[in-house]
Amino acid sequence: MKCCDRRDVGLLLLRLGTGGVLAAHGAQKLLGWFGGGGLGETGRAMEAMGYAPGRASATAAGLAEAGGGTLLALGLATPAAGAAAAGAMAGAAAVHAPNGFFAQAGGYEYAASLGLTAAGLAVSGPGRLSLDHALGHAVNRNWMVPAAFAVTAAATTVVVGARNRRLRRAAEGQQEPLFE
Repeated sequence: MKCCDRRDVGLLLLRLGTGGVLAAHGAQKLLGWFGGGGLGETGRAMEAMGYAPGRASATAAGLAEAGGGTLLALGLATPAAGAAAAGAMAGAAAVHAPNGFFAQAGGYEYAASLGLTAAGLAVSGPGRLSLDHALGHAVNRNWMVPAAFAVTAAATTVVVGARNRRLRRAAEGQQEPLFE
């Protein structure tokens, strides 16, 4: 049996590119690398975007991006990695949605592209040039795909829904409760 075919090479390139970009964005949030603000600045920005508490939101987004991106690049735990990254990008898309689709106008195009690519990799699998393949797919089983997306969809719905309610109350001039 041969090592790999062009599908495996294509999946490797998608994983490395998408995973690398996601991991870099996560490192900006968590560590302040690559011109990022680290947890403090990112937390304040998240709070301003309606994600509260800001520091916890920055940590969650940073971990989903850095962790999901790194795991995608490695091809390890691909269903969970892709779902986590897609969830983080859904949260980013919610912020940019009022600006329309195209990124040049501040829209959600970039977040949607990263999220859909991560989701596609979670569904398709990592290919043979991956740690999942080398480990016998121990953390890349078929049942893990719907499970990972169900958990991510539930968490994303709760987080984005809370943000939208917070923004709606702020627009109506209502006081924000400390805990929901």
